[in-house]
Amino acid sequence: VQLQASGGGLVQAGASLRLSCSASGRTVNSYTIGWFRQAPGTDREFVAGIRSGSGVYTYYVDSVKGRFTVSRDNAKNTVYLQMNSLKPEDTAVYYCGGTSSSDYTSWRGYQYWGRGTQVTVSS
Repeated sequence: VQLQASGGGLVQAGASLRLSCSASGRTVNSYTIGWFRQAPGTDREFVAGIRSGSGVYTYYVDSVKGRFTVSRDNAKNTVYLQMNSLKPEDTAVYYCGGTSSSDYTSWRGYQYWGRGTQVTVSS
């Protein structure tokens, strides 16, 4: 599967952005799709994920719970990350990845990656 993340930008604190992760080659629900972010000098951090299959099982890191929502549109073969109430500490390059592993919070378990999209939140 090929993945492509898009939708990043420069916004002020409190604003919203919606990131898209478009898949090609396989249906997006064939894999657990995770959103990760990486700020300069830091490791890639799990942000949110949606499990493979027909159900809707989602997971979030504590720092984004209540602010971010991950969803999937099977017809468009796309996974979204809706980010509300953005904070300066959300600034990072955001990546989407696909995995068949049950260890969805570790970037090392992901087999497929899209190119990142920059999110910058100014105070």
